[in-house]
Amino acid sequence: MPDLSPLYALIAHLLPFECMQARFMQQAMAGMLLLAPMSAAMGIMVVNFRMSFFADAISHSAFAGVALGLIFSIDPNWTMPVFGLVVGLGIMLMQRHSSLSSDTVIGVFFSAMVAFGLAMVSRERSLARDLQKFLYGDILTISDGQILCLVALFLVLMSFLAASYNHLLYIGLNSSLAKAHRIRVAAHQYIFAGLLSLIVMLSVQAVGVLLVTALLVVPAAAARNFARCAGSMFWWALLVGISSAITGLLVSAQDWARTATGATIILVACGWFLVSLAVSTFRKERTA
Repeated sequence: MPDLSPLYALIAHLLPFECMQARFMQQAMAGMLLLAPMSAAMGIMVVNFRMSFFADAISHSAFAGVALGLIFSIDPNWTMPVFGLVVGLGIMLMQRHSSLSSDTVIGVFFSAMVAFGLAMVSRERSLARDLQKFLYGDILTISDGQILCLVALFLVLMSFLAASYNHLLYIGLNSSLAKAHRIRVAAHQYIFAGLLSLIVMLSVQAVGVLLVTALLVVPAAAARNFARCAGSMFWWALLVGISSAITGLLVSAQDWARTATGATIILVACGWFLVSLAVSTFRKERTA
């Protein structure tokens, strides 16, 4: 496994705070600096595609993935993303080949995954304690191996967005028209669903099942208020996501705060959203 010590040393140098001298804080910061931009970038598509409920369904399937891993003595860090990927692709497959509305299809999967997860937990009641950390999240326990997985996913995702960002926006506006212009709509949708599923599952460790959707939606919603075009929305989302991750992690480590890291990150992002709302309102009043 590659030695990540130089990366951690760089983080400690760029953020010369007392709390950042601890190795686990450096690992947590590295993890959030990878997760935050991925979540923000995909959050734009989630907002444009109206897929917040999709992300919610994937995040709640984490319980079932973790439970299966613990029952069969497999590392949950592997079973959870694999199970989430299967669920995400299953939802997309059903949406494309069913006459039911997207919300209905996602609702069925959401209900099935929550029920399946609860059934697994009730079967092995000792699992409830192990599942707590996935409910609330704990980025401070991230390992070097997980960071390397995030690096690989980051490179794949950014390559995909660089090649297909405009196509995804086009599909979100009108998939039939995009298909008429020879855009491979099905391929883009399946790849997007797969990558989103992996990001959601990997974000569960950072902010927990309850706040994963917020990590995707809030930076994108703030960016939509700040931006004047689709291109600038991408960069605004990255700014909000990354700054929220850094600030939230640093604040949560202070003695006067001692708050949950995931919740603090989301609160900072919500602060950004309130500022963006004020900016958007001011613009409308000026042009009225």
